[in-house]
Amino acid sequence: MLYTILDDLIFYQVLRVTNKYTNFELKLYKYFLKKTHIHPQNVITINNFVFFFVHNEDYFSSSNYINSIRKELIKKALIIRAENTLITLLYSLFPDLYIHDIRVEWNIYSRKREISINFLSFKERGIAVGCNGNYIKTVNKLFEKNVVFQNNEKPIKINCISSNYYF
Repeated sequence: MLYTILDDLIFYQVLRVTNKYTNFELKLYKYFLKKTHIHPQNVITINNFVFFFVHNEDYFSSSNYINSIRKELIKKALIIRAENTLITLLYSLFPDLYIHDIRVEWNIYSRKREISINFLSFKERGIAVGCNGNYIKTVNKLFEKNVVFQNNEKPIKINCISSNYYF
């Protein structure tokens, strides 16, 4: 894949993940702090998912608790590295999957940039999309409502596609 300078400007733009805490999210913040002894940088609940954003240096020590957190919470819990560039945030939202390629495309109908994340197999794509597409819809909602770009960029839509290459 040939990347251009424009792709680099899009992938490496600075962003922030922001949120106004609800009472439920404050309770989850206290729960996570009590359970792991780590202050999460942000706690966001969207649909059936709970995103705990932690600093890079705290990620591996907090990920030891993910199984017990998932058993105790009714919602699906994820511990995500709090990143400040788009490309690293994309990789941290899909932590256990092999991402083969990431492309930027312009949708002329919606007037939004779309990022296509390519996976080598349908199985990995299915894991990334989630049951009935719930996870990728939630990630797109996260980018719409909670991710703020430094240059006031319009929201970005993310697609997951499978490219079955036979070697």
